[in-house]
Amino acid sequence: MPDSLFDEKPTAPEQEGGPAYKPLAARLAPREITEFSGQEEILGEGKLLRRAIEADTLKSAVFFGPPGCGKTALARYIAGRANAKTFELNAVMAGVPDLRKIIEYSKGLGAGLARSQRVLLVLDEIHHFNRTQQDVLLPSVEKGEIILIGMTTENPFFYINQALLSRFIVVEFKPLQAAHLSDIFDRAVTHPEGLLNLKPEVTPGAKKYLIDNSSGDARRLLNALELAAVTTKPGADGVRRIDEAVARESIQRRSLRYDRSSDEHYDHISAFIKSMRGSDPDAAVYWLAKMLEAGEDPRFVARRILICASEDVGNANPMALVTAQAAFSAAEVLGMPEARIVLAQAAIYVACSPKSNASYLAVNAAQAEVKSGTERPVPLHLRDGSKDGAALGHGRGYKYPHDFENHYVRQEYMPAPEKFYEPTDQGFEAEIGKRLKRLRGEK
Repeated sequence: MPDSLFDEKPTAPEQEGGPAYKPLAARLAPREITEFSGQEEILGEGKLLRRAIEADTLKSAVFFGPPGCGKTALARYIAGRANAKTFELNAVMAGVPDLRKIIEYSKGLGAGLARSQRVLLVLDEIHHFNRTQQDVLLPSVEKGEIILIGMTTENPFFYINQALLSRFIVVEFKPLQAAHLSDIFDRAVTHPEGLLNLKPEVTPGAKKYLIDNSSGDARRLLNALELAAVTTKPGADGVRRIDEAVARESIQRRSLRYDRSSDEHYDHISAFIKSMRGSDPDAAVYWLAKMLEAGEDPRFVARRILICASEDVGNANPMALVTAQAAFSAAEVLGMPEARIVLAQAAIYVACSPKSNASYLAVNAAQAEVKSGTERPVPLHLRDGSKDGAALGHGRGYKYPHDFENHYVRQEYMPAPEKFYEPTDQGFEAEIGKRLKRLRGEK
């Protein structure tokens, strides 16, 4: 099992005869806790994680958050200062045999391992491990034979089994903000092991473009900046002038963090539905556009608009359901990119409609009554009187509402009557409420 490479020193790109070239992001990896940009909620002065790192008392942990926010950098920083034998694996390529070798090593079976020394396993993309692979680690983590730092871009509560997760400190990393990326950018162009020797001169517009299109990902920012610098010819004075046009070529297109099989899929559709429910058409159409731009199935989006039109708008505006259904049918016929137009129209219409969840609450209450409330047989006068039913008295005594004034007549429609539907005063549903009160003789 190879040792960790954490103790290697970064090598400047122009150094000849040295170790293999390292990308800018690797060369600028923080060597001190104060060099981290962002994540003040977990690494700020006096925070629990920072205290544990500084005291070298950190136990097993899982770091989760979007790409390029500092998870790997922090894990390697911890490994570099910990009094431990360190191994690094990627769950995409590692298997159970690799884990067993490390576990054996942690038990002192590896040659030269002092039993008093700890073993630290840094495991990237831990969400790719299945339950069996995770279970292999559980006994050693539980006994403290291995300190495990797992890293993932996915929600660990969905992808890591609860037995293992209960042994972890769970740390969430947030996307880096523009100010954090700006600090990282400035460090990259001024640091001796960064791009200083290339003498880059970046225009404010180019810097802003790179930051704006990095999607909070420091690695993406540094990769684009390095590409811009090394591919720009220096002037007579040796300065490499990077303008916005060069920046656009270097980063090309904004990266969308969205995977139809990941948490992002559910987070984005949740934001979309909640924006429609909250009557914010601008937010609704933004989340719609982002999902479609990332390749989401337009029919999946259309189904959610249909649900929202009934659950959250309901009878406050019955046309919302009609519009949503029409958009669903049109999206199936049109396909992308034209489907985006009808879906946007429907989403905006639903978002701008008056809201009522009274029908949704009514059916939930009725279902609860069916499951655990009073059991009600169908009254004889409401039963089907066709065929032989009439001989059994089915339908006898039923009053046909259209034979009466206002097409309404009082009669029993449900034994032990219970009220499930409570109309709101929103939109058309207010009129429904008034009519029901008139029919029932209520004030």
